[in-house]
Amino acid sequence: MVNNNNLNSIKEKEGDADSSVKSAVNSSALPSKDEDMGFKELYEQSLNQIQYGDIAIGKVVQINADTVMVDVGWKTEGFIPARELRDAKGNINISVGDEIEVFVDKRDSEGNLILSRDKAAKLKIWDEIKNVCEKNIPIKGKVIEKVKGGLSIDIGVTAFLPGSQIDTRPIKDLDKFIGQTLDFHVLKYDRKRNNVVLSRRSIVEAERESEKKDTLSNIKEGSIVEGIIKNITDYGIFIDLGGIDGLLHVTDVSWGRIAKPADAFHKGDKIKVKVLSFDSEKERVSLGLKQLTENPWEHITDKYPIGALVDGKVVNLTDYGVFVELEPGVEGLVHISEMYWTREIKHPSKVLNVGETIKVVVLEVNAEAKRVSLSLKQTSPNPWEKLREKYKVGTVVKGTVRNITNFGVFVGIEEGIDGLVHVSDISWKHRVTHPSEYFKKGQEVEAVVLNVDIENEKFSLGIKQIEKNPWEDLAQKYAPGSVVTGKITNFTDFGIFVEIEEGIEGLVHISEISQKRVKTSSELYSVGDTVSAIVKSIDTKSKKIRLSIKDIEAPPPVPATNQYINNTENIGSNLAQALAEVKIGNSKKGE
Repeated sequence: MVNNNNLNSIKEKEGDADSSVKSAVNSSALPSKDEDMGFKELYEQSLNQIQYGDIAIGKVVQINADTVMVDVGWKTEGFIPARELRDAKGNINISVGDEIEVFVDKRDSEGNLILSRDKAAKLKIWDEIKNVCEKNIPIKGKVIEKVKGGLSIDIGVTAFLPGSQIDTRPIKDLDKFIGQTLDFHVLKYDRKRNNVVLSRRSIVEAERESEKKDTLSNIKEGSIVEGIIKNITDYGIFIDLGGIDGLLHVTDVSWGRIAKPADAFHKGDKIKVKVLSFDSEKERVSLGLKQLTENPWEHITDKYPIGALVDGKVVNLTDYGVFVELEPGVEGLVHISEMYWTREIKHPSKVLNVGETIKVVVLEVNAEAKRVSLSLKQTSPNPWEKLREKYKVGTVVKGTVRNITNFGVFVGIEEGIDGLVHVSDISWKHRVTHPSEYFKKGQEVEAVVLNVDIENEKFSLGIKQIEKNPWEDLAQKYAPGSVVTGKITNFTDFGIFVEIEEGIEGLVHISEISQKRVKTSSELYSVGDTVSAIVKSIDTKSKKIRLSIKDIEAPPPVPATNQYINNTENIGSNLAQALAEVKIGNSKKGE
């Protein structure tokens, strides 16, 4: 049942509306009842009047170069600046008759109604921003550019995405996001200040949590999974498996040696790995890459027998040798001593380059220690074996002095082959302090082959052996007890050296200098003095001659005291003998 008061009120309002319509008809050039627009239509229009600041739906009625005319249902059409409707190429992609949303802005000085499509879009986006913020639902936006502290995002209005809200972990390279369209949450907004702050972190956290549940439910030991390299360290690689990270330790990357994982892998790369172990409570996953392939060390001894000639690639050069890759995961070492038979090198990099393919000989294989010893020089014949056949012991050779050291002279005999003349094999007679006293680089010399040591790669020569050893005749020439004469050449604390012939010296010990007591030999002699001495002994092996000056002097007379002591000793001895004989006689009588 309708209340009469309410009904009367409605009629009064309708009467007022009718009066308004009639007034509008009388005061303006509206069409008559006989024309297209009837009174009923005017009445409906008066009830739907819009206000400044509203958003209305209008119909495009005319498109000009600078303006677009839109009918929004008012008494006159409104105008939109054409620039608001042009795309990036300058084209207007609407047609007459299309309906568009517009913002009723104002009237200009001439009374024209000014509309705006841009302001309508902004008003609408602010309503959407308010809605998504209150309901905590995502909003899409396009990353425009990198700004101080984060990124600038277009969500209809320009919004700010702080760096801390981009992801769950710090992101160094923000440029990779520019141009991407992503989902965001609105953290806060201020319409008056035109300020919107977004977050992508909450979106990522939700995605990762969902991925994590799926990963944890499907992962198991022994399974092969695919992930994305998240971080690389010296001890291993962290791989994102989908909401959970796994560690690929450096020891499980390759069957061979790997110095730095960063040299072979890059962040963001996809990689397939095998799950070695999984702790669901601690959410720890250990991964392996080498386990996807067969262990090459299991059959290494069969594949690379000792003495085999194989090809390899140089992968590393060190001071002590060269590492050669025989196959992925298997490397062998060519020690610097196994590089060349005769060529002496300071560093392998002088003759080889990383990446170079060479032939090597297998010397030793240790599967447990994962070590293979290789040789480069043994791919060619050993020149030292030919050297021993060519130069027998005692052969006289000619060569050029290539180097002089304090312990001897190196003489070049063949290309890459040097023989050593030790300092002790330079002269039979002279004491050589330093070989440079007798030789110069480039000097040609003759020498005798003393020994060819193949194992130690040593070629021993002697220069003094060209001549006969004079010490061999000295034992007969200067027999012990014979008298020699010579000049004093040197003084020492323990005696003096006397040259008895060129290059042959004998030592007179300080105790053999004089019958008299002397503290130093310089009390009696000087360098250059000629002295005579008696030969006491000759050692031809050690080249030593012992001389005595005091023995050549007349023996001194025996002192009287000594004669008395000797007589006394004789008397005592005779008396003791007589007493012993008496004792023996008495014992016989008792019998």
